[in-house]
Amino acid sequence: MKKSMYGLLLSVMSLPALAYDRDEGYAWGTVLEVKPLVEIVRSTEPEEFCREVVHYEKPKSSKTATILGTIIGGAIGNEIGHGKRNKQIGAVAGAVLGGAIGNDIAKSNQRPGRSSVRTVCDTRYVEVERERVSGYRVVYRYNDRNYTTEMPYDPGDEIRVRVSVAPVIDND
Repeated sequence: MKKSMYGLLLSVMSLPALAYDRDEGYAWGTVLEVKPLVEIVRSTEPEEFCREVVHYEKPKSSKTATILGTIIGGAIGNEIGHGKRNKQIGAVAGAVLGGAIGNDIAKSNQRPGRSSVRTVCDTRYVEVERERVSGYRVVYRYNDRNYTTEMPYDPGDEIRVRVSVAPVIDND
């Protein structure tokens, strides 16, 4: 039992020595160059397109002028004709001519219809390309050697580096 206690005590005492076999620490390197790593990001985005639309209302037309023109034209045509057959032809021709004249007069006296302007918008989806910085390629110098790494941020003028020291054990 004494022997196993002695071995255990020796093992426990040698643990601090094992911990110093591998020493890690931190130091600072000098940043020589920082280049952003850029990627193209494509996305589809909504875009609103608007235009003005003019809406015209049809003017309200009255048939009164056409009817009056037909009646007056028919009466005049009837008066101009001689004999029963000519009076009928004159009345029909006068009615047609009078109706056409009455219709033209009605249109020329007609007020224009009201108009309204409204904005009509449509949403369309357009493909958009944007550049995005995805990281940084950093060249730095530590202990008279240059190193390159990629980082998610720009480290500035100095970069913190982890330094490990371990003994070399020769198996000769």
